[in-house]
Amino acid sequence: MDEPGKRNRKISVRQQATTQDAIGQPVNTWTEVANLWAEVTHRSGKQVMRADQDVSMVTVNFRVRRRTNITAAMRVWFAGKVYEIKAVLPNERDREAMDLLCEVING
Repeated sequence: MDEPGKRNRKISVRQQATTQDAIGQPVNTWTEVANLWAEVTHRSGKQVMRADQDVSMVTVNFRVRRRTNITAAMRVWFAGKVYEIKAVLPNERDREAMDLLCEVING
């Protein structure tokens, strides 16, 4: 059952694109694919070692209205942080929704 009232946070879903700078060199940028309302659920957090540094890794689920143009190659911008989409999952209880399972790494 669709519960849009729970989707009360705005997120931006972006995909990587390559453009050119003033001298014609390729520049990787992130362009917006969708600006969506989402239900945000923090799933877990842990401390890990990456490149010999202690960092925290947070897993977050963004539940959004179902779309066909969002992939795991994209990222989510939310509350000043960038989240890597690890999986795009259909929501079995709500056919109108899908889940974006994401991870943010803080150094």
